[in-house]
Amino acid sequence: MPTETDVSSVAHVIQLAVAPVFLLTGVGTILNVMANRLSRIVDRYRVLEKIQSNGEFSDLHQDEMRVLARRERIIYRAISLCTLSALLVCGVVASLFVGAASGMQMTRLVSFLFIGAMLSLIIGLLALLREIYIATGTMHRIGEHS
Repeated sequence: MPTETDVSSVAHVIQLAVAPVFLLTGVGTILNVMANRLSRIVDRYRVLEKIQSNGEFSDLHQDEMRVLARRERIIYRAISLCTLSALLVCGVVASLFVGAASGMQMTRLVSFLFIGAMLSLIIGLLALLREIYIATGTMHRIGEHS
């Protein structure tokens, strides 16, 4: 039978785990945005491939395909980094509960996992920002040629 101390200890761990779980929600939302951007890139690339197969292809289309391929690589990297961040946050939550259940001191592990999660998220968001910069720069270049 669990004692009152055991229950309050678990309750405390749950309180500690709430912030990382909210962080997971935010990262999930960011991943959804990134996946939608990737989907748009792939859709536009397929349209250009169809134009190419119809023989209506120009140098502008070729340039756009190169830019789309570059954007795809960057957004894929951003998705990978943000997914890694989410996995590391899951590791933080799991470590909190393992530490509480086993009585082991997990402070260093939790700290390293959380720092890794934040660094991965920061780099992923910077990659997203870079992809957006390339996308808006492409729009301006295409507008100049019209």
